[in-house]
Amino acid sequence: MIVFAGALLLVLGLVSGLFLLLAPFGIGPAVPGVTTWILFPGFTLVGYFLLTVAARIGVTALVSRIAGACLVLLALGAGVALFALGNALIQPAGDSVVLWYVLGLGLALGATGFAIGRAAAEPIKA
Repeated sequence: MIVFAGALLLVLGLVSGLFLLLAPFGIGPAVPGVTTWILFPGFTLVGYFLLTVAARIGVTALVSRIAGACLVLLALGAGVALFALGNALIQPAGDSVVLWYVLGLGLALGATGFAIGRAAAEPIKA
């Protein structure tokens, strides 16, 4: 049950990040509010912790790498969007501050996920 709850929260956190990424372009179901800004890092972290606490060590490494990859992809998308906006290649439908938010959190949390995944996969040496 904890694994399912953790996976669901992690997915909801990543989807919140995707909604934030698409919002400046008018793509998505609605304009994300403060709740979405809070749920992106909140659900991502809580879901990750629940999932890894309930899982075995080998699964923890895999979950960390997958979550890290998804977060880095979100950050990469935000970086590309900021580049396109900064060079007037596309016109935003909303504020681009949200892209900086997704870029910063995606890089920080994604790199952390990769580091945890690598550390969890390596055997402990005495």
